Order: sequence, then C-alpha cells, then structure tokens
Amino acid sequence: MRIIKAKSYLNTNNRKKAKMKKTYEEINKKIKNKEAVVLTAEEFIELVDKKGIKKATKEVDVVTTATFGPMCSSGAFINLGHTNPKMKIKKAWLNDVPAYAGLAAVDIYIGATEIQENDAGNTNRKGSFKYGGGHVIQDLIAGKDIKLRAESYGTDCYPRKRIEKWINIKEINEAYLCNPRNCYQNYNIAVNKSKKTIYTYMGILKPNMGNATYCSAGQLSPLLKDPYYKTIGIGTKVWIGGTHGYVYWYGTQHNPFIKRNKKGCPIGGAGTLALIGNLKEMNPEYIRGTSMYGYGATLTLGIGIPIPILSEETTKYAALKDEDLEAPIVDYSYDYPNCKTKTLGTKNYKELKSGIIEINGKEVPTASLSSYPKAREIAKILKKEISKAKFLLNKPIEKLPLRKKR
Repeated sequence: MRIIKAKSYLNTNNRKKAKMKKTYEEINKKIKNKEAVVLTAEEFIELVDKKGIKKATKEVDVVTTATFGPMCSSGAFINLGHTNPKMKIKKAWLNDVPAYAGLAAVDIYIGATEIQENDAGNTNRKGSFKYGGGHVIQDLIAGKDIKLRAESYGTDCYPRKRIEKWINIKEINEAYLCNPRNCYQNYNIAVNKSKKTIYTYMGILKPNMGNATYCSAGQLSPLLKDPYYKTIGIGTKVWIGGTHGYVYWYGTQHNPFIKRNKKGCPIGGAGTLALIGNLKEMNPEYIRGTSMYGYGATLTLGIGIPIPILSEETTKYAALKDEDLEAPIVDYSYDYPNCKTKTLGTKNYKELKSGIIEINGKEVPTASLSSYPKAREIAKILKKEISKAKFLLNKPIEKLPLRKKR
C-alpha cells in the first residue's frame, strides 16, 4: 500500500508540473472568453522583475511585441483587372515607378525600393530619391489615385498593346503586401571610420565615427523576445500595417547560426520573417514610403507579434531587457561594403537608447532608424485586440529553422 501511495503522490506532482505548461488551445479559449491576461513586452518585464518568472508564467497568457522601421525587402502584388480589349502586360509603371510584370496577364509586383524613372538618383547617387515603390504602396493604401502606364507586344487573345489610366485601390481586384524579408532579429550599429560623409541604407554616416545609427526596437522587438523561435514560426498570425497577416515562410537571408550572448541574443541579423497581409485593409499610419538621402527609397512598416506564455522558458526570453540584448558595431565605409566580418565590439540597446556610446575611447552620438514610440503604440494596439477577442493566436505549422541552410 505504501508503494501505491508513493506512486499516486508522484503522479499528482507530475500533473501539477504539467499544468505549469499551457497550450495554444487553452490560451485561445481564454481569449474568446475575454479572460486572457495580456501584457506588452515592456509591462511583462516589469512584472517579472516584481514577481519572478514562476508567478509571471502562471499569471500571464500573452505578451505583445512590435517594431516599426525600414524594411527594404517589401512589396505588393496587385491584380489590376482586365481591360477591354484584353491586354497581357509586359511592362508597367505606377506613378512612373517601374513594376515587375513577368506574371499572368494583369498581375504586377511593385517593390518598395524601386524609384521613379526621372528621379535624380538614377544618374546621381546623391539624389534625393523623393519617391519610390514604398511611396506608391502608401498612396494606394491612403486611397489616392495612381497613374498606371503599361505596354504589351499583343497576342491573339490579348490584343491590346498600350494603356494609360488612373487606378484606385477600391477599383483593382486584389492587392496584398508580400514581403520576402522583414523583422530582422537583430541588426548592426553602423559607423563610418573614413574621412568623408557616406550615404547608406543605415542613414547618413558622418566621418571619423561622428555618429552611429541602429535599427531595432530592442526589448520590444519580436524575434529578440523569442530568440530560439519557440513560438514564432510558419503560420504565426501577426499584426501588419494596421491589419492581420501571417508568417508564410522564414525570410530570405534567415541565418540564426551565428554567435549568441549568454542570454541567447544573436550578435547580428540572424532570423528573418516572410510576411503577407491584405493591402486593402492596411492603414497608411503604419506603412509609409521612405526616402533615404543618397541611397534610395524603402518602406517603413509596423509589425506586431504576440508571444504566448507557454512555459517558464518562454517567460525567461520574453522578459529579456534592453541591457540583455547586444548589437555589433560595423564600419560601413570599408568593412561592410567589402564583406569584412570583423566588428568594433558590441553595445546593448540600453546604451544605444541613452544617446551616447563609447567606441575605442571616443564618445559617439546614436540615433535609431526605427521608432520605439511607434513600436510601443503597436504593441498596445495588439494587446487591446487580443483582450477584446479580436485577435486569436495561431500555433505555427512548422518552426523556423535553427540551423544554417546549405
């Protein structure tokens, strides 16, 4: 009898331990009943500091993360609808920005970094790049009329050879954002060691390390709060540009197989996400065309991703702070363009957000290309949507790869 009781006691303990782990189904049930406890990543950090990992895991169901920054590998598929007579588009321009037309008859893809044909940047690398594909996408979402110009060689079934007309997002058949690489897990701190000003996708960098730029929301950034991709994967539902979308694959240049610090933070870009969402439902407040003087055009995009608190391990990573998360310092005047892998050390995001970092004994002012206030705003919006049962969680159908693909 003693042995039976002992076994019963052990089984009870095991069941209690098992209950410490939650499932997506359990959390979604609480969301549907409006009983889920949802905190932003900032709020969760404070709770863990106050109550510890075990209690925070028990009390909280979802943590919301977010970022708002330039994401060059973005673009939109647009189905224009058929003309009369019909036309198989070979070349297309939207507001004089070239679009890719190597698809079906009236499907085109507009890339965020494509620029207007008459932009000074085409002949002068220090051109202003005032308007590009990202601006077209923003204008479409805002409901503005966009000038379409298209050409074709003509066929028996698609005889039309030219068209020029104004289009509007309400009139076109379909439009959706389809981005092959967003949400870099981490990124470089850019400096310029040369004696002249340089113009880069990390902004204008002053000579002799006169400034340093970075691009991450740090402790709010999605993949930094899930460094080993325990909850964010293929099929994860996300908040993108003001609507709901999905992770449809791991992003191009996804490379998590790099050095990490003791907290699990990768010292470099590491993971990326391929994202998709309905352009017709987006809000120009959270998706904006952006000009990078002397470099080109891009798209600044807001993304929010929920992290379900499934276990104490999930809690540990979701509670990482700015001081736990480091980024590498890279010289963009020589090392970066020449594929040199050496760095000038690392700095954490608490140091970066202070406005001044020290590099080789020199104080260097810092600036962020991403907006932390905007990321905070998106994390709060997502929190509200989940709390009101307007956003349910998706369990990934496949995890993001943790090893380098060959």
